[in-house]
Amino acid sequence: MVKGKRSLVDVEFSFTLHPFPLTHYPNKHMNWILLIIAGLFEVGFATCLGKAKESTGNTSLFWYGGFLVCLSISMLLLVKVTKELPIGTAYAVWTGIGAVGSVLVGIIVFKEPATFWRVFFISTLILSIIGLKIVTK
Repeated sequence: MVKGKRSLVDVEFSFTLHPFPLTHYPNKHMNWILLIIAGLFEVGFATCLGKAKESTGNTSLFWYGGFLVCLSISMLLLVKVTKELPIGTAYAVWTGIGAVGSVLVGIIVFKEPATFWRVFFISTLILSIIGLKIVTK
């Protein structure tokens, strides 16, 4: 193959492995926005699992499909932001957003109890996520 030229096989192969470009975003604000979106998709896949548990037949297949889509997007975005943000911080924030969001969805959608202590500890988790954002350079 001539240097600098790609064959049709190379293009198809690279597209199937990376349907979304894994580019770097040197702008840290963009990385934080993508990290928040990844966390929201984590909430989405947890919600889909909860709904799949309650459903049967084709409806459960729909929710399992939603789980796979949300999981894929969430992981892809997490991979993107960890190229620029520290992995420990990015992972902690990602799981924190997922935990807070999942508890809120549980309270609102699945009618789980909203006790004082649940709300208190979720609030401390939110403050910890904000603290990580503030101290990350």
